Amino acid sequence: MAKDIDDNQEEQVMEDSIADNQEDAKGQDSPEATDETEDDSSEDIVENEIDKVKAELQEAKDKYLRLYSEFENFRRRTAKERLTLISTANEELMTALLPVVDDFERGQKAMEETEDHKTSKEGFDLIYNKFSSILKQKGLKPMESKSGSEFNTEFHEAISQMPVEKKKMKGKIIDVVEKGYYLDEKVIRFAKVVIGA
Repeated sequence: MAKDIDDNQEEQVMEDSIADNQEDAKGQDSPEATDETEDDSSEDIVENEIDKVKAELQEAKDKYLRLYSEFENFRRRTAKERLTLISTANEELMTALLPVVDDFERGQKAMEETEDHKTSKEGFDLIYNKFSSILKQKGLKPMESKSGSEFNTEFHEAISQMPVEKKKMKGKIIDVVEKGYYLDEKVIRFAKVVIGA
């Protein structure tokens, strides 16, 4: 009987050890399965991170291109503004000198009417020619407005209207009271004219 108990105990120990071995085998199998699922999930995480970094890189590239193009536009615009500023820098000075030019022209007309002052007229003419050439060098040009030419609001300022006998003179310049001037291509003073009505 003792032998039967020993045999039963041995069988029980054997069964227990087999069960333990099977559990160990299952335990070893399950970490491998867990490793595979962990590998799959870690690959997904890595791929997600790569996609995220790619998206951030693309966004940074787009932002850089936009900033670069905005900077280029700003640079071109400021260069253009600088050129415009340089070309019209003397506008205020030229505008202030225009009455002097007008006085010179009036004085010239007055001297042409009197022949007594021939030498003073020559001196006056020299000064006027020198002054005019300096203004021309700086970009000042007189506007060509003649009697009978078309009235244009971009270049002329109508200060008066006079009735005319000829119908073809209606709306046209009859007389130029004050000359207009350009500084390079910009009108700095409109020609003051009388137009036919």
